[in-house]
Amino acid sequence: MRKLLTLTFTILGCAAFGPRPASALGFSAPNPKFVYNDASGKKQSAEVVDKYYPKKIVQPVAGDSKIDPKLRRAATIAEERARAHSLSKCWHFVKEALVAAGVVKSRPQTPLAKQAGQELVNNYGFKKLPVSDPYQAPVGAVLVYGAKRAAGHVEIRTENGFVSDFRSKTPSRRPLLGVFAKT
Repeated sequence: MRKLLTLTFTILGCAAFGPRPASALGFSAPNPKFVYNDASGKKQSAEVVDKYYPKKIVQPVAGDSKIDPKLRRAATIAEERARAHSLSKCWHFVKEALVAAGVVKSRPQTPLAKQAGQELVNNYGFKKLPVSDPYQAPVGAVLVYGAKRAAGHVEIRTENGFVSDFRSKTPSRRPLLGVFAKT
């Protein structure tokens, strides 16, 4: 019994006073700096960038007051309902956002995302905009992408990026078939 008690206290003492990770003690790693001499010989420093975010949106949001304001509402609704990652239901989520915002009176019927643009033009009064860069699309515009043997992709332009069944700062890498909006 005495050996067990001694062993217990020894283990507890080692756990209490043993080495700990730096984060547990409240320390944090300093931001690394790159130090260099400029052309005049003065010592300068700059923070080291340790994370790279490709294709961040750096252009201002394209605004177009001629498009239906309900499309901006559809973009907001889609953004609120979107997930962090794709569920492969982009056209379903975009359809629901368009109906919820009152942009279209009935739910579009096409099954494939790459068919969305044609249906929106033929049945719901949308027009294809003369935009070939997704970043230049106005907020609320519906962007339709093609694919050779797949369903394609559909997303709505938002102030922060693009949204369908998930949010993204960058547009789809698929070929852009068109940008559609209602005026």
